[in-house]
Amino acid sequence: MQFTSITFIFFFTLVFAGYWALSKKLKAQNIFLLLASYIFYAFWDWRFLLLLIGSSAVSYYIGLNIAANQEGGKKKIWLNLGLVFSIGILFYFKYFNFFIGSFAELFKIGNPLVLSIILPLGISFYTFRMISYMIDIKNNKLKAETDYIAFFNYIAFFPSMTSGPIDKAGLLLPQLKKERIFTLESGSDAARQILLGLFKKLVVANSITPVTQEIFQNYDHFSGSTVSLGIILFLFEMYADFSGYSDMAIGFARLLGFKITKNFAFPLFAQNIAEYWRKWHISLTSWLTEYVFTPLVIRFRDYEKKGLIAAIILNFILIGAWHGPRVTFVLFGLLHGLYYIPLIVNNKMNKKQKISGTFPTAKELGNILLTMLMVCFALVLFVAPDLSAALGMYMKIFSTSLFSVPQFVKIKILGLISILVIIDWINKDKEHGLEISRFRPLIRRTIYIFLVFMIMYFGIFGAGNFIYEQF
Repeated sequence: MQFTSITFIFFFTLVFAGYWALSKKLKAQNIFLLLASYIFYAFWDWRFLLLLIGSSAVSYYIGLNIAANQEGGKKKIWLNLGLVFSIGILFYFKYFNFFIGSFAELFKIGNPLVLSIILPLGISFYTFRMISYMIDIKNNKLKAETDYIAFFNYIAFFPSMTSGPIDKAGLLLPQLKKERIFTLESGSDAARQILLGLFKKLVVANSITPVTQEIFQNYDHFSGSTVSLGIILFLFEMYADFSGYSDMAIGFARLLGFKITKNFAFPLFAQNIAEYWRKWHISLTSWLTEYVFTPLVIRFRDYEKKGLIAAIILNFILIGAWHGPRVTFVLFGLLHGLYYIPLIVNNKMNKKQKISGTFPTAKELGNILLTMLMVCFALVLFVAPDLSAALGMYMKIFSTSLFSVPQFVKIKILGLISILVIIDWINKDKEHGLEISRFRPLIRRTIYIFLVFMIMYFGIFGAGNFIYEQF
């Protein structure tokens, strides 16, 4: 059930009406919300709803036992059981065939056991929620939740189920335990963010998709300049697609009275790779920073900068592997980890560079373009289905045909990307790209009408899933 589908609009309208009809009846409201989340998930495949409910029940039970056992040894045993269960489920559905195939290839074993495994929708996102919940209880950062309706809602919350953000229990559970209030001001801002998300997905991302697919599927028939153009366009496609989903998810959650994790902070204007990752897929980056990178830094602290580099590289290899069982994803993460080395050596990894002027200076613009060039270079590994294709695309890019005139240069697409960049630039210091309450009413209405017109006239409906649903 896509956010951009008529089915979802009908579904959410009914949920919105029924949900607020139960206002001031917290338990009934939470039960209604949980049923809505399960219906939303079952619409994709009802069989995997049982996996979601079962995983939630196991995590709930283990969380109670972690909290109940104050002795360090028993607490750690329960946590390890929870981690083995959660990671084991994720490994089976997402990585089993990859590792079996790789093992068979390494040891020349014929006819390896390969299963017809369907990847459950959103499993990476809700598994990370369960893992962080159990670790936070073990580290005494969070009390075990005794309200199972609230806990099951936390795991299955439908606005952020299929592509995140990855909300932590400390953020969402307290909101599920107290009365939610709908205000016109909050609802209006939520509607603006949803409108922007629709524009990003339906107009920008869906307009670029046919071009990038054509280039990537036939890269060996195109010039290096055309393949390079495809990679640049894919950066904007992925940003518009993923941040568009996040805008809609945050907006729909706010219409239900919840504040969920911000997932993007205008990463196209980052001036180095560290800043880019602080602004891109924030919920995943912050999750891995807390639960993977920081423990690694502590473990490697005796090795100083070398230890920090090792922790960064291992962290980014995991980021790459999180996307799926492909060598190219792992190399994608590794390359981003290597990008950090100059920043670490020069003590600039945590340096924040804010653009305060109306226009960027020459130095700021140069930093932005260099960062985007580095991101695009790594994206070849992200879009290539295998290592052979990645090497083929790199060979095309670094051939003499790089200096030829590229194909697929469409004024329409360049214009749509320009509109997106302008909207982001104007609001780069705001919470989201359409936070325009500071503007006069006439200007605001003009912007709304313009975006609605763009969606109705240029929007491509029914064009497929969000990119990050596959992860």
